[in-house]
Amino acid sequence: MSVACGRVTPMNDSSGSPAGLAPDVLAAFETHRRELCAYAYRMLGSSFEAEDAVQETYTRAWKSYDSFEGRASLRSWLYKITTNVCLDMLDGPQRRARPMDLSGPSRPDSPLPAPQPDYVWIEPIPNALAFGADPAERASAKDTLRLAFVAACQHLPATQRAILIMREVLRFSANETAEALTMSPASVNSALQRARATMSKVQPAATDTYDETDEDQRRLVDNFVKAFEAYDMDTLTTLLKTDVALSMPPIELWISGPENVAAFMLGHGSACRDSRMVRLEGANGLPAFGHYKPGEEPGVWVPWSITVLELDGDTIAGLNFFLDTEKLFPLFGLAPELRERI
Repeated sequence: MSVACGRVTPMNDSSGSPAGLAPDVLAAFETHRRELCAYAYRMLGSSFEAEDAVQETYTRAWKSYDSFEGRASLRSWLYKITTNVCLDMLDGPQRRARPMDLSGPSRPDSPLPAPQPDYVWIEPIPNALAFGADPAERASAKDTLRLAFVAACQHLPATQRAILIMREVLRFSANETAEALTMSPASVNSALQRARATMSKVQPAATDTYDETDEDQRRLVDNFVKAFEAYDMDTLTTLLKTDVALSMPPIELWISGPENVAAFMLGHGSACRDSRMVRLEGANGLPAFGHYKPGEEPGVWVPWSITVLELDGDTIAGLNFFLDTEKLFPLFGLAPELRERI
């Protein structure tokens, strides 16, 4: 099979192809791809694992479509399969997190620790993988794709996580959720209460979702880009919330506060001076950029991070630099380098 931009090309007959399915059935499957990917991402905390989960869902659904008798909607049936796939993938104690979930803030001059494996961290997801074209759908989904919400979900046992997302995010009924998980509605409601109690303890205060039509938010993001590319830390700090958090997965260290962010950027982060920021469609419903830093060759910039901003009112509350560019730059469709035009 081939995977391109989140769309899977069906396999041929000899390898388990859905070739026998009518085109309208295959088209119906495709209408649910993005929402299933968003659901799997909330469950797994990884955009790559979410894509794998949806591919496995479709493979199982193609193979068993003859037994689907329409007793539930196609959407509900696909969610049931996706849930089972995610629960299989979550069969272990490891949960993904953000650096601020694992330790307190560090001093800006603290030695940089060694990178941790990629399975430790919450990863960003491109908007294009998680959102459909419907503006109302995008608006309702943004809040529950925030990095902080996805990280908080990881504190829940896998089944509670599925129940919380199905009931609170997708608005499935208790009966629909029970059917998907082969549980009783009473058990679903009990697990939901436990999940809510845990989330109330671990979920941080909500930051603002990004509204592309909000002129003040656009100006804030534009001013950040100008200040960062100019490496003007005096201006940059005026844009940051007093408890702003800077993190750099897969490095566990994180920094809190505008002055500490500036000190870090002028110290350990000084290699980012003269960076270039390429605007992306967005990640997790937030402003995002492909961040290139100067390379060894003059006039060439090389990948440094996928940078995702979290906003709170007229300030930036989070600076997230995801450094695994080998995986993430292709995911976001970014070039392997930038060259100065002559």
